[in-house]
Amino acid sequence: MRPTRVWSRTAIAATVTAVVASTGVVTTALTAHAAAGCRVTYKVTSQWQGGFGASVDITNLGDSVSAWRLTWSFTAGQTVTQLWNGSVTQTAAQVVVTNAAWNGGISTGATTNVGFGATWNNASNPVPTDFALNGVACTGSTTNPTPSGSTSTPPTGVLNQVNTVSRVRESGNAVQFTWPGTYFEGRFRGTGVGLVLNDSNNDYSVQVDGATVATLVTPGQTTHWVRGLAGGDHTVRLAKRTESPWAAGEFGGLVADTGGSILARATRRTRQIEFIGDSWTAGYGDMSTTRDCNSNGGVTRNTNADVAFGAQTAKGLNADYQTIAWSGMGMVRNYGGQNTTYNLPTGYYDKDLQALYNSTVWPVPNTWRPQVVVIGLGINDFSTALTSGERWTTVDALAADYRTAYQAFLDRLRTRYGTGTYIVLTYPDLSYMTTAFADSVKQIVKARNDAGDARVSSLYYDNNALGMDLLGCDWHPSQRDHQILATALTRHLATLPLTW
Repeated sequence: MRPTRVWSRTAIAATVTAVVASTGVVTTALTAHAAAGCRVTYKVTSQWQGGFGASVDITNLGDSVSAWRLTWSFTAGQTVTQLWNGSVTQTAAQVVVTNAAWNGGISTGATTNVGFGATWNNASNPVPTDFALNGVACTGSTTNPTPSGSTSTPPTGVLNQVNTVSRVRESGNAVQFTWPGTYFEGRFRGTGVGLVLNDSNNDYSVQVDGATVATLVTPGQTTHWVRGLAGGDHTVRLAKRTESPWAAGEFGGLVADTGGSILARATRRTRQIEFIGDSWTAGYGDMSTTRDCNSNGGVTRNTNADVAFGAQTAKGLNADYQTIAWSGMGMVRNYGGQNTTYNLPTGYYDKDLQALYNSTVWPVPNTWRPQVVVIGLGINDFSTALTSGERWTTVDALAADYRTAYQAFLDRLRTRYGTGTYIVLTYPDLSYMTTAFADSVKQIVKARNDAGDARVSSLYYDNNALGMDLLGCDWHPSQRDHQILATALTRHLATLPLTW
């Protein structure tokens, strides 16, 4: 029996308002011709060390509904363990609750309730702020219904159908891309939708209304269909799981099923985060539960950038994001001293298609101005011993070059995004090898701060103190570890005076 006393804080009651739902996809309309709107009251009813209970009142402000689906995102690592008056699924920070068989109908002005028990981190338990009912943000007001009989022209062209902030290049009727975690989000009406793909190298996750409905393994040239959905408006999200710096994938957009239509894309999120890094950022082998992946599908089948810490952090904060990462790359030195010609900042960071022969500098659109840039480069610089033939003979010499290159890269980012962007330098524990990594990052941040750049900070991932198991392929963070990293990063961002 869980204790009912409050452990560290009093019960919290809050009526929350959201601009857009954070279910990993952008959401808007409820039904084709119905006024929609909702209000959610979220209350922590009891709290104790390691756990808490909460009550959620859902008030329907629009036309009557016969079934409902409530979504929200936690921001501090909370996890629902049981729920009553409905069914629940949770993927990373994203929670999806659907009605029970007996409480699906909510008339105009009526309220229904769900309750749940959950775990928390004993440090913070913030109230979610992105509730959405049947895809409509719960703002406390209603949306304007679509007039009966009205028509609109279906959007054509991939980038007119879907939202993406990922680095893509238009190619005929499709877009090409290579960076891990590239994602596309669209809306459709009906009971099904097709996704046009041409990619024999990568794996993808397909999500509808926030729930994963398919994992596509090297699909090739195909139209993948999702069918059998309830009629109405839906959101669909396609996310690239794997790395392919030498091979581009192609997405040809959405196709409406019989009797359905592709809807106008929803408004982009106002929050933006750019993640720059190596295999940790790319989600290398994060789905594995064993460090040796030779017998469970290999690194590629066990990699999913869409659940790496960057994606989890961004989704929890309802932010759009880019993942600019490449396993084995460093700031000045790559893993084991390999590929001495290029590293990530000098060879690939600016590129649209990474290492392809026709790769060009990605033209930064005026719509991409991240308020936060998170950098994780240095593990590959320092985690392996120097070898003969490298230009450094001592770790001190390597560290000096690392600091100089890092400062130059920060200067480039300042030129690119301005002085208002917050930049976070992350680093894990490499004390088994050297403390030069940690010492260098601290020196870089201090030098920037002393020079008047106060919006540069560092975040240390203490692997042992955080309880990371590193059970991903080849001693990389596991899916559980990425949740830990996302929680740590979210806490750090909460300490910054961000006005987003």
